[in-house]
Amino acid sequence: MLVLPIKKKWFDMIKSGEKKEEYREIKTYWTSRFKNFLPRVSNFGKGKWICFQIIVIFRNGYSYNSPSIKCKCKLKLGHGKEEWGAEQGKEYYILEILEVLSIQNE
Repeated sequence: MLVLPIKKKWFDMIKSGEKKEEYREIKTYWTSRFKNFLPRVSNFGKGKWICFQIIVIFRNGYSYNSPSIKCKCKLKLGHGKEEWGAEQGKEYYILEILEVLSIQNE
């Protein structure tokens, strides 16, 4: 499972069901992190790839005991919504939240 720290504002919006996507910049760091959790894909991150489902734990903080939400997500490329933290016109890795599986340490 991929564990990603997020700010309280975004954590609370995901928890309430208001925010349906989380964004990460398209950079070498995130490409390598996501690639480790996907089936082998020859063109990952180069514009020619399919959307994949992964399990992600969004953690509000860096401690193991920090509040966390375990979600089933779809990873894709695209433009995000400004009200959910994306910059206008910028492309991101988008983690589309398909289902909240559990919430811990509230």
